[in-house]
Parts: sequence; structure tokens; C-alpha cells
Amino acid sequence: MSTETTPWAPVCALDDIPLLGSRVVRADSGDIALFRTDGDVVFAVHDKCPHKGGPLSQGIVHGHTVTCPLHGWKIQLESGEAVAPDVGCARRFDVKVEHGQVWLRT
Repeated sequence: MSTETTPWAPVCALDDIPLLGSRVVRADSGDIALFRTDGDVVFAVHDKCPHKGGPLSQGIVHGHTVTCPLHGWKIQLESGEAVAPDVGCARRFDVKVEHGQVWLRT
């Protein structure tokens, strides 16, 4: 199914995601970590670091990046790509916020 035809699903209120924190959503494709920046921008990536599978949802959010709690890899939340010199990618998902509600497309 193409992304354009995949429906959006409401997953939580924006306030349910801590500022500079995360919330995990269960999906058929695996756990998805929703991250909220200090500017209320929300990102969604697979809750698994591409290095050793660490839970990104337990990492530290800084800017538009999260640092994996296991080995310190930094993952760009816009793309899911690891910050150089590390190489790898966590799958990202489309997410939007409308009227205080977070919507996810898996």
C-alpha cells in the first residue's frame, strides 16, 4: 500500500508526549517512538536504534536529534539517519499535529 493511500490514525494528544521526551505507540510494524521537541515539533521513528537495537524512546532529545541510551549513537529525527561518523537508519513514519492531536501514518 502506498503512503499516499495509507490513512492517518489519531494516536494521542500532543500533551501526552513530554516536552523533550517520547511516547511509544504499538503498531503492526513494531513499536514506534513519538518524540516532541522544545518547539512542539513531533517526529516518529521505529523504536530501535540501527546500531544494536536500543530503545530510542529512552534516549535524550536535543534539537531534532535523539541520542540512543545504549551506546550514544545520535539519530536525526527528520530522516532516521545516524549522525556521522556512525552509519545506519531507523525507519521514520509520517506524523502530524492538528488541533493538539497527534496523527500517525504507518
